Amino acid sequence: MGETTSGDWHQQLWMRLKSRWWLKTTGIVISITAFMVAYFVLLRHPQFAVKVMPLQPVDHWIAFVPWAVLPYASLWIYIGLVPALLRLRSNEMVRYVACVVLLGAIGCACFYFFPTRVPDYPLDWSRWPMVAFLKSTDAAGNACPSLHVAFSVLTAIWMHWLLRRAGAPRWAHAINMAWCVLIVWSTMATRQHVALDVEIGALLGALVALPVLYVRPIRKRAPAC
Repeated sequence: MGETTSGDWHQQLWMRLKSRWWLKTTGIVISITAFMVAYFVLLRHPQFAVKVMPLQPVDHWIAFVPWAVLPYASLWIYIGLVPALLRLRSNEMVRYVACVVLLGAIGCACFYFFPTRVPDYPLDWSRWPMVAFLKSTDAAGNACPSLHVAFSVLTAIWMHWLLRRAGAPRWAHAINMAWCVLIVWSTMATRQHVALDVEIGALLGALVALPVLYVRPIRKRAPAC
């Protein structure tokens, strides 16, 4: 059930956002930095033979779109929204951190034991500076599962829970879903991932998030800092 069905949902989210914001922001930055260090170590130093991911029909249907790099990069804003809105001293934050750690651990284990990459595409990346920068920093490895997609799906599920708990209107839920879908699409439109990476990433994100939120629902409690 939602935390409330009144029209002050935006005020509730604002109160959540500003509660210990400095501490939560510090934690988000440190966590993302630590994950990226592990991610790039695995990307640059694969321990086993790297396999090329196969293409599916949908990979041919989705065209390469240079500006898709923008929604692709927006993941780093999107994934920061949920921890910024959670109450720091609460069971919900503990569950969220457990989700993120589990997802990251599964993804890194896959990258370590089963390193993969996307196929080589006959495109001159230098024609699009933003895409070329993306390709130079985040190479075509660590393909499956797509953690871009996995974290987007996990975030969308958690954000849906937060919006529902606050009694947010449908358009807020629609924006949340649209943002997630746009990021998922961008992983293929930038040729960073193929459809199979996306499918497995989405499944992973859902399997990690849904049981935590809905098998044993978080009970409503009095507001805490």
